[in-house]
Parts: sequence; structure tokens; C-alpha cells
Amino acid sequence: MTLELGFAPNEDPFVIVHGGFYRRWYSMIDDISELEAAVARLEGTTEDKWVPVWEELGRRHEAEGDRLEDAGDFEGSRRAYLQAKTYYAIGRFPGEVSDVKRRISDDCARAYRKACAHLDPPVEVVEFEHQSKTIRAHFRAPHAEAPVPAVLVMCGADVFKEDRGWAQDMCIENNLAALVMDGPGTGENPFPWAPESVSAWEAAVDYLARRPEVNGSRIGAFGISRGGYSVMQLAGTAPAKLQAVVASAGHPFGYVMGDEELEEFVRVRNERAEWRFGAPDDPPSFPPTSVEQERADFSRWALSEQGILDNITMPVLMINGKLDHLAPIGNIYFMLETGPATGKEARIYPDDGHCAFKHFNHWAPATFRWLANKLGS
Repeated sequence: MTLELGFAPNEDPFVIVHGGFYRRWYSMIDDISELEAAVARLEGTTEDKWVPVWEELGRRHEAEGDRLEDAGDFEGSRRAYLQAKTYYAIGRFPGEVSDVKRRISDDCARAYRKACAHLDPPVEVVEFEHQSKTIRAHFRAPHAEAPVPAVLVMCGADVFKEDRGWAQDMCIENNLAALVMDGPGTGENPFPWAPESVSAWEAAVDYLARRPEVNGSRIGAFGISRGGYSVMQLAGTAPAKLQAVVASAGHPFGYVMGDEELEEFVRVRNERAEWRFGAPDDPPSFPPTSVEQERADFSRWALSEQGILDNITMPVLMINGKLDHLAPIGNIYFMLETGPATGKEARIYPDDGHCAFKHFNHWAPATFRWLANKLGS
């Protein structure tokens, strides 16, 4: 991966920079020059112009994975399948909003299953019920003589569980079991994106605690972006069920932006709302916003407004880039200034943006070592 990329916090899919649109996938792409070549071929973002470019790349890597698997090179085939999965995932962005997107989402899931076919310990596709709905997730546990601590890996708005397999791998490396689950409103989580859907995350922790491989009294949670918000909301809603949490980004916790910062926040969100990733005649893929809408959303979503901040007393690690354009860094400072005097830690990268993906190789391994330490792995 090249490290010569500049930095610009934005959502422009025709620009490849740290902090930009492709930050979601950098750590999963072996050859950034291949990504650059694909972006150079893009003629638009609507699904008729977007999906074929990423589908072609995905199929090329998937075919290479098939060839290597037939030759018995399972390590090589896994790498190829993971590349296929990632390019299919880019094509799926921002989600399964049409038949075309659902088709490439199926490609993504298929490539990921192939990538996991020879893992030991294996990835288990599991289902559990909550409020008469079925949630499908990925479970994996290390080989151990006694039950081990576990981590709920919580996905966000536009990255699905197939893109968080690396987090499950890092759990296994640290003798932790892991359950990776789509966020509400995405993938195979049938619950809507709403504050009350935190109950689906609670059900996931309950499922983990029932697994014979898991020590149900030693469960943590990890999330990125919207998943970073969900981690903190779950910690405040069901504090007795979690012993440690890690949030990479996340918004809103309770930090109140000043007028100028809020206006800039709205401007950036509305720039994002100009992009269309569905059918040519579909509306923008992200709804526009306003100062009034953001204030109303804060009243509904902020942890401070939900009255749950005082419940977050377990060890907490918060990570983000200081130049985040989607989850203001003030959220972390707010949490450090709120609640008990001990228990909260933070790592802020001054030259990075949303979720600090530029420094992924620094914070990601450290995060799961931290979780293993706090959970007593």
C-alpha cells in the first residue's frame, strides 16, 4: 500500500486520499495502485456506471482465488477472495438499495464465505431471535480448554459484517471469541436504524453469553463510525453486560457544537448528499440536512439526552482523527470530561480524519490487545 496519499476529509469518490471516501477500505486493499486504476475508469456513481467497475475487479480476484484453491494454496486463495470481497463491497456502497446492489452484495457475501472456508478455528454463521425477528451474524472462537472472553464487533452504516472479518481475526489472535453483526438497518440485521434498536445489540450480547465457548461475565464491544456510537449507547443502556468497550469515532455523545462548527458540519453533510449511488433516477443516497434537523437529531440520539452517560463506568477506549468531518472530535473530549475520574482512555491522531484509518495499523492491533487485557484473556 502506498503511503504517498495526501489528506482531505471529504466524500468525493473520484479522489483517493487519506480521510476521503475510500478510507473505509484502505486497510483491506493489497494494491492501492489497482484502486487508483479503477477510480480512473469511473464515469459516474449511479449503479449503472459504478457497479460494473467494481464487479469486474471482484470477479477477477475471485477467479484467481478459485485457481489458487484448486491448486491447494489456501493462504493465497484467502487473500484473493478477500480482495474480491472488498471490491464487491465498494460496489455495494452504501447498501442494498436496489436489485443491482443486492446482487453485488450477494457476491460480497459469497467471496467472504470462500475466504473463510479453510480457517481454523472456523467462522460459524449463526442466527438468533429477538422480538420475533432473526438476526444473522458471524461467530468465531479460539480453541481453548475453558470458556474465553468475547467481543461483540458492531458494524456501522455502510460497512457490513463481511468487512469486519479482520476484527474477528484480531480477536482470535488475542484468545478472544468474537461475534460480528451488521448494524440496525443494514445487511442481515432486520431492525431499523432507531435509538430503540439498541435492544438488538443487547440480544447479541445475550447470545454471546449463552455460547459454551464464552465466559459470559467477560464480554466487551468494539465499533467504528456509527458502530462507535452504538458501542457507547449499548454501554450506557446495558452496563452490566459489558466489561470494556472501544469506540472508533461515533456521534453524538453529548458534545454541543458551536454555531460556526455546526454550520460547517451541515455544509459537509450536504456535500455528501449530492452523491447518488443508486439508479440514475433515484434521489441522493444520503438525505440533506440542516441546522434545525441536526439539533432535532441531537435531542433524539445524543447519549446525554438519553440519560445514560452515568452508566458508562467500565473501561472505555476512544479513537479518532482530530480532523473528523462526520463525528466531531469534541465527542471524545466531552466523554473525557464526563463521568468518573478514571476508566476512560483516548488516542487522537492530529493528522487524520474520520476513524483515523490512516493510522489503522497502529491503533487496530493495540485495540484488541487492550480488550484482551481488560477482559482478562
